[in-house]
Amino acid sequence: MSTIEKITLSNQIKIDIDYWLKKFPETQRQSALLGALHIVQDGHQGYLTDSLLEAVADYIGIPKIAVLEVASFYMMYDLKPIGKFKLYVCTNISCQLRGSDQIMHHLEKKLKIHPGETTKDGMFTLKEFECLGACTGAPMMQINKDYHENLTPEKVDQILANLK
Repeated sequence: MSTIEKITLSNQIKIDIDYWLKKFPETQRQSALLGALHIVQDGHQGYLTDSLLEAVADYIGIPKIAVLEVASFYMMYDLKPIGKFKLYVCTNISCQLRGSDQIMHHLEKKLKIHPGETTKDGMFTLKEFECLGACTGAPMMQINKDYHENLTPEKVDQILANLK
């Protein structure tokens, strides 16, 4: 990480991270990192800046590179601004066999973006996700924290029309 402006985590975020830290032995503080990154990302417009990653590293007491490795490895963390609604389309075999590629193509055409991109109005970010763990409802997608299953292009249009 480069030289960046120092950010102090809010007291509430520290309390929420402490909840995760208490679950692990003092020598295993890094085990709380996934939970800590979710808390910080949710509390800062849905993405993690370099300064936030550094603040998490400092608070947990682990190397900054360890935080960056985790944040850049897992798809659920974003390191750049995202849309108001993050659309994860499941691309695992169950969803693929039931038409997730059709859902993805429909979203690309409708939103005029590709996976990893955000619409010009800042409303939607489209992402592929390897498995969202809802095979019985395939094809499915997650919008922010809500699951939508048994999708068709028409159902996707209805879901998007109801988002505000």
